[in-house]
Amino acid sequence: MDFHDAEIQTLVRRYRTFLDAHVMPLEADFLAGGFAAVAPALDAARTRAKADGLFAPQLPPELGGLGAALPLVGAISQVLGRTPLGHYVFHMQAPDVSNMELLLRAATPAQRERFLLPLTRGEIRSCFAMTEPDKAGSNPLQIAARAVRDGDDWVLTGRKWFTSSADGAAFAITMAVSDPDAARPHERATFFIVPTDTPGFRLERNLPVMGHAGSGWASHGEVVFEGVRIPDTLRVGPVGAGFAMAQERLGPGRIHHAMRWLGITERALELMVAHAATRELAPGVRLGHKDTVQAWIADSWVELEAARGLVERTALRIEREGQRAARLDISAIKLLVANVLDRVLDRAIQAHGALGMTDLTPLAFWYRHERAARIYDGPDEVHRALIGRDLLERAGMPRHPTPPGRSGG
Repeated sequence: MDFHDAEIQTLVRRYRTFLDAHVMPLEADFLAGGFAAVAPALDAARTRAKADGLFAPQLPPELGGLGAALPLVGAISQVLGRTPLGHYVFHMQAPDVSNMELLLRAATPAQRERFLLPLTRGEIRSCFAMTEPDKAGSNPLQIAARAVRDGDDWVLTGRKWFTSSADGAAFAITMAVSDPDAARPHERATFFIVPTDTPGFRLERNLPVMGHAGSGWASHGEVVFEGVRIPDTLRVGPVGAGFAMAQERLGPGRIHHAMRWLGITERALELMVAHAATRELAPGVRLGHKDTVQAWIADSWVELEAARGLVERTALRIEREGQRAARLDISAIKLLVANVLDRVLDRAIQAHGALGMTDLTPLAFWYRHERAARIYDGPDEVHRALIGRDLLERAGMPRHPTPPGRSGG
């Protein structure tokens, strides 16, 4: 399958038409009043998307989706990324999309019935609790949350933050250390499903991101596990498999992010071009007549198209060879697209002047929330190190010995 197949382009146009008609008109109210201001309208749009056969294209047909291959998912995601609401309306939003992928692979029949199926239908939301305030998020081997076995139960204790969409979520998927003395550090942790109404689970607060705490799905929570008791039936996967499963989840997550960022970048460029073409600086003189602005637009277009090409190539490689074979490519698109997004948003805001700092366009919203693109799912520095080390080792350089007291990477 190719990104430019007629079949893909026809379906992508359907998503674009739906987005323009039923989602883009909600954007101004969302930017002004937050998620709660548009939640009923978003639910109505979701119902319409289901009726039109456009809901959750990434899911298999038996779960109500289209069974779309990754290249098609990528093409759709680029369109939906044009507005902060696009992925939510079509049920391709983080963190639910990655949680669904994880549970599709690892859920027991009972977990599938209780958690996965309602999630795929969009009846409930979920969150993913892994990052901790007191530990470096770039090294999940250092997590402090503990899961202690007590008969047929586990008792979870710990604190997590940047647990996106915890506000209103029905359950959390979390990772906790279940065997701190395991011989291999990568086998110390386990995944668990925690219903958010379980005693001891608490949403402490929605974290303010550059001054905005958000609400509902559009929020990042700090959550507490205070002696949370859950049965072993809510364990996800084998004991000690948490780290390996987290890596399996992060790979597709990085791809989904990169595809969405392309859509954001494209919309930011369009806004910059439209503003520069119409903004009058003096009689007969438009902002776009300035060489500097023309250079911003040119650089942004070139960087966007280069990033798009690398993402599409990576998606095709994953489809044909698998995620493991594309490991270096995945790090490359995470690094490249996050930085292209950052630069284009900055240029677009600069071109809009004072208007760019307001929420009268989505630029400031994206600038606040997507600056984290260069941090989450592995910061730039980790991906640069991984790519550089891999290329050097291919050239014959021996791996650096692991210093005492540190785990190898």
